[in-house]
Amino acid sequence: MNSPDRTTVFLELLTQHERALSLYVHSLVPGDAAAEDILQQTKMILWKHFDDFELGTHFLAWARKTAFHQILTHRRQKKRGHLPLDEVALESLAAAVSELSADISERREALRSCLGRLPIEHRQLIQLRYFDDLEIDQVAERLKRTPAAVYRALSRVRMTLMECVQRQLMAASHS
Repeated sequence: MNSPDRTTVFLELLTQHERALSLYVHSLVPGDAAAEDILQQTKMILWKHFDDFELGTHFLAWARKTAFHQILTHRRQKKRGHLPLDEVALESLAAAVSELSADISERREALRSCLGRLPIEHRQLIQLRYFDDLEIDQVAERLKRTPAAVYRALSRVRMTLMECVQRQLMAASHS
């Protein structure tokens, strides 16, 4: 892989997974400044060792593993007697955070799929209320409906979405 392509691929993967990586580090490191330092160090190491990364494998898992080692290094360098978690507990916490993150990603994909299946008028309700962040009164005014009617419709749509997401997650867990 030549340099420009390698750089582009790295930046695309990092951009795609940056939020999840940041949440991972911040959930394991007390103090925003320390977490940001570890995050920056992790990104530099990821870039330096990107040739070792096998394209097509799980970039976020690789990035988390790298971040975890940076967290351990940071803890060793602190040389404080009072660290809230030992390394075994930290490892368990890291695994739990990774698992929760995967669960959230699956739920997000299921929700995206379920939203796509909604009738246009239901998607419009969701769009106005949650993506455009309008209050119920504003949605009602925009759709020329009463606030009570909008509230009832949103309740039904939320229930439909919740059931759809649950069905998708159940189907995915059985396959």
